[in-house]
Amino acid sequence: MHHRIKRVAVIGAGTMGAAIAGLVAGTGRPVVLLDVPPATLTPEEEAQGLTLQHPAVRRRIVQAGFERMRTARPANLLHAQSADLITLGTTEDDFELLADCDWIVEVIIEQLGPKQALMERIERVRKPGAFVTTNTSGIPIALIAEGRSPEFKAHFFGAHFFNPPRYLKLLELIPGAESDPALVAEFRRFAEDALGKGVVLCKDRPNFVGNRIFCYAGQVLLNAAMQQGYRIEEVDALTGALLGRPNTATFRLLDQVGVDVMHYITLNLYDAIPDDESRGVYRESDLLTQMTNAGLLGKKVGQGFYKEFKEGGKREFRPLDLQTLTHAPLQGTAAVDEFIAAAKQIKDLPERLRFMLRRAAEQPDDRAATIVSLALLPMMAYAARRLPEIADSVADVDNAVRWGFAHQLGPFQIWDALGVAEGADLMRSQGLAVPAWVDDLIAKGDAGFYKAGAAYNVTTGQYVARERDPRELDLAALKAAGKLVQGNKGASLVDLGDGVLCLELHSKANTIGGPVIEMLLAAVEELKQDRWVGLVVGNQGPRFSAGADLNDFGAAVEAGAWDDLTELVGLVQHAYLKLRFSPKPVVTAPFGQTLGGGTELAITGTASVAAAETYIGLPEFAVGLLPAWGGCKELNRRIIGAAARNNGDTLKAFQQVFETIALVKIATSALEAKDLGFLRPSDTVVFNQDYLLGEAKREVLRLASSGYQPPATERNCYALGRDGLAAARIAIHQMRQGGYATEYDAVIAEKIAYVLCGGELSSPQWVDESYIMRLELETIVSLLRDERTMARAKHMLEHGKPLRN
Repeated sequence: MHHRIKRVAVIGAGTMGAAIAGLVAGTGRPVVLLDVPPATLTPEEEAQGLTLQHPAVRRRIVQAGFERMRTARPANLLHAQSADLITLGTTEDDFELLADCDWIVEVIIEQLGPKQALMERIERVRKPGAFVTTNTSGIPIALIAEGRSPEFKAHFFGAHFFNPPRYLKLLELIPGAESDPALVAEFRRFAEDALGKGVVLCKDRPNFVGNRIFCYAGQVLLNAAMQQGYRIEEVDALTGALLGRPNTATFRLLDQVGVDVMHYITLNLYDAIPDDESRGVYRESDLLTQMTNAGLLGKKVGQGFYKEFKEGGKREFRPLDLQTLTHAPLQGTAAVDEFIAAAKQIKDLPERLRFMLRRAAEQPDDRAATIVSLALLPMMAYAARRLPEIADSVADVDNAVRWGFAHQLGPFQIWDALGVAEGADLMRSQGLAVPAWVDDLIAKGDAGFYKAGAAYNVTTGQYVARERDPRELDLAALKAAGKLVQGNKGASLVDLGDGVLCLELHSKANTIGGPVIEMLLAAVEELKQDRWVGLVVGNQGPRFSAGADLNDFGAAVEAGAWDDLTELVGLVQHAYLKLRFSPKPVVTAPFGQTLGGGTELAITGTASVAAAETYIGLPEFAVGLLPAWGGCKELNRRIIGAAARNNGDTLKAFQQVFETIALVKIATSALEAKDLGFLRPSDTVVFNQDYLLGEAKREVLRLASSGYQPPATERNCYALGRDGLAAARIAIHQMRQGGYATEYDAVIAEKIAYVLCGGELSSPQWVDESYIMRLELETIVSLLRDERTMARAKHMLEHGKPLRN
């Protein structure tokens, strides 16, 4: 989709500003990153005889912010080379660079005066039509734009990113009273399409939507821990994954945010919301003040609600004793472990939440259930009381909480799962106020916050369906509408419309075992029908595929059923080759975790349309194996074969492929995947994962309408034979002698080299794909029969890390 935002400026190179610059650069857009020049010299600068006018001194602050962003882990950048698109400067020396920018982002200190002064300067240099946004987390938009021209105000609004902006989907857009709605809509489309954001339109109220709810809910739990004697580790054990939230739970998350930051926000929020009936929660405890004064600021200083200790070679994160403000050894969670174990037996999240909340109501003395109740019910009631103050639709609140804090369900989705009437009764039993609009909804009968895919709008009293982009396909909705062609417990074939079929994986972790293989072969047969023009391979789960189903393959190994194992691996190879040489285009849509056999499936198609956030690679070496479903073959074809066809350095290409497999190189983005050969240079990268299947469908239709011809079955893998093996053996021997590889590492590495080189061929030559895959099959079976591989696999399953034997 075309966007007129081609060049961007970010003013403020702090943690958030620099990360926003990195996000935008990852989309291929040039970015100007500015910050103030320093007012004083450092001792090191003085020792070098530098002055405040020296260029290195003047750019010290922006350079430091840039370097922190560039080296951060997890990475802010989608690709290391994205940093080359960022131009650094100062607000005093390079301000005129803003004149060429289509979007100017303000991310400076959270104070009204400096922001207003900066807007005055921006207005003098910005070109007509350029967007200007502020990343304020709570200052009223109208005040920041005060004194600016109507044209400026029309293009000005809040665009509040959540940290880290690359990974958290939420972008809160806050129009001012004079923002042009058409321009806000245009920017929203850009943010959704080009930046991959989930956009929530917020009202210009303190802390907007996400942080308004988050701050209240966090303060309630903090107060409960202080007043009722709950330990830090107990609260975190109960308020993380058990509730469908990240493992950072409550207090680990506050450490990550920064205790001082949370303290500052809550102090300001209390004063900013005089009409909020619940603002008293921010004065029930002075714990954040005490911790801030004591320097217990969280992760950035190494101590907050947790502190790392190392004793006897072991690392332990000790929680804070809330009474003494000292870090004490973990006492464990024995008092709540029984409750957690019972809840974990319920795999369906809505059902699990219902179980825990009902238990809290039935057994008020249950310590664990009470914490869950305090984590959910006050938040849900508060969210309801804040509508329509902060937003009109329940979906806006749910999306803000889900996208901004990576929760699986928002407060109104949880309430719907419980039942609106039952939820309201539980809240009132705890003394929580429920607003009149909820009672009105209950009185209508058959109440729910969502109905037929539409969300309740408090202002209109109507259910409003969200306008969907045509690329935003929904596999569950399609199947409910009768578009399921066939399926089993591991995978389904779904009609996407316009003659495009979809192979959807939905096994546990989308692993590839018997049922998925069955549907792979069924897809090949189904594609033969005239009504289909091509196939998309993808799904809408949490990952593309974690690889082979170890239950299917492990059982054969344990039984020593080598003939069965050979047949099973060969069956998958056959299915993958059928997809590869399909007479109709096959487009794969990888995203998220895409590993092992999942990677091999992803690289089998005619083309790939990949999510920007795709973590793809071949980790088989770590468990004593090699890729045997075409991974070695395909990287040979794409990289070594390409070098041979272009008169390139085939030995260097072989080294690249060998290292990718033997060193277990995992791409941490789609852009990195292109470097490693898991994606082609021509493959499409999609920044908004909601559009992934729709874009893949478009690619199928494009290929089908342009005279698609399947790949030729000619010899297109280049086997270096003994020449390549000799070079590999020397390198492996050196690694072994230098202590960088174990004895068994060397064995596996040589087998990988053997397959990539086509075996002991006397001279380099072209071979067909099935030849390399036969070597893959023979070699993996030989490795599986080795006890050292079994030891590696067992160690990985038990400990989650490789065994170096």
